[in-house]
Amino acid sequence: MGKPTGFLEYSRQGNPAEAPLERIKHWNEFHGMLPEAERKKQGARCMECGVPFCQSGVVLAGMVTGCPLHNLVPEWNDLVYHGNEDHALSRLLKTNNFPEFTGRVCPALCEAACTCGLHGDPVTVKENELAVVEAGYASGAIHPVPPKVRTGKKVAVVGGGPAGLAAADQLNRRGHSITIFERADRVGGLLMYGIPNMKLQKEIVQRRADLMAAEGVEFRTSCEVGVDISAQELLDQYDAIILCGGAKKARDLNVPGRDAVGIHFAVDYLTAATKALLDGILVAGTPMDAYGKDVVIVGGGDTGNDCVGTAIRQGCKSVIQLEMMPKAPDTRAENNPWPQWPRVCKTDYGQEEAIAVFGADPRQYQKTVKACVKDEQGNLKSIVTVSLEPKKADNGRTIMAEIPGTEEEIPCGLLLLAAGFLGPEDTLPEAFSLNRDGRSNVAAAPGGYFAGSDKVFTAGDMHRGQSLVVWAIAEGRGAAREVDAYLMGYTNLT
Repeated sequence: MGKPTGFLEYSRQGNPAEAPLERIKHWNEFHGMLPEAERKKQGARCMECGVPFCQSGVVLAGMVTGCPLHNLVPEWNDLVYHGNEDHALSRLLKTNNFPEFTGRVCPALCEAACTCGLHGDPVTVKENELAVVEAGYASGAIHPVPPKVRTGKKVAVVGGGPAGLAAADQLNRRGHSITIFERADRVGGLLMYGIPNMKLQKEIVQRRADLMAAEGVEFRTSCEVGVDISAQELLDQYDAIILCGGAKKARDLNVPGRDAVGIHFAVDYLTAATKALLDGILVAGTPMDAYGKDVVIVGGGDTGNDCVGTAIRQGCKSVIQLEMMPKAPDTRAENNPWPQWPRVCKTDYGQEEAIAVFGADPRQYQKTVKACVKDEQGNLKSIVTVSLEPKKADNGRTIMAEIPGTEEEIPCGLLLLAAGFLGPEDTLPEAFSLNRDGRSNVAAAPGGYFAGSDKVFTAGDMHRGQSLVVWAIAEGRGAAREVDAYLMGYTNLT
């Protein structure tokens, strides 16, 4: 432990953020980096606890607390404090293939479990992680290292999101020959098209893809398995197949007027915005352009927040975010003690920007859409909302029920559905004749990734349901271990 009293001497300091009214003028990331001297202080705050909950990744009260990748947080925080960047990088990469992604978009399960957070502010684990990996890129410590020996085994990874990339990276290092099949025109999955550029600039995703290509991974983009190439062709050509197709079947809105022009799933809206940015084309004037429109977003999670930030950058007239559930408390409730994941209200960057632009938090709690109203041309012109209240259902579960007489019609020219996902789309499971579990995810052997069909494994959101990037990486690594043992009879992958 570098500085036993560091957590007493130094206060938490996060990376500086550009002011909301300035950052909405562009689509780039808006957080800078702390100077090296200040970063060392942040590393010194890590207590190297006897029980480092930050790296536990365990389920408490139905929620995960601590890092699912079991990152060696105290080790590399100590190395950050001592200025040993190369060794810190090696310890970081031992458990996490892509710290440049998690350091930007992870909600920091590690920090929620940090012992310093019991009576004060947790350590800046996520930002220290990002500083370490970016220093590694800047110094050239991260560079292509192709495997010296190939095993002769070929593996197809279907889906180029974080789970597929992690599985491919692990298996390529082992010496297997890997081909990633990605149906989009760019690799990255939701890293590329589901997370806006201001949270994760796309050159960061491409930088990692280029590194993996230089190490021998083959990418086949604009190629949808089950459409452009058959499942049987993959089964004939490869020794193992890992399906990492995500869980992109979005939850729909079943209300009158749903067929109005101007209603879109959030992931389609975010994809269109990012694709327009990357391809240098105009989104202005298209159905998914928020310019001059009253925008309503159904869903209060990260995706809904990303829609708020995107709509503001496109020049929306107003933005409202509807949440079915009651507002979470501002501080931990007594029934939500540390080190459980804190069920507290978080004001994210999009909401901060809405407050700066429109003078109010865009979130309206305990409300949902009851109907959509069309004009004579079939375009969406308004929505009818209704307030909700918690009630006990006949089965004993709490549901959010409508409150009669609380209907309200509000103007809306663009309605975005960010209410989550119901599981994977049907193409891949049907192409490989795979079974589904009770949540419609691809069923796998208990505690594993084998999908019950010869050679076929599954990982990521397709396997566990909609989740976080850090979980996708953990899933990809787990599937890689299982596939490696299947191919070689044993595995030395971690």
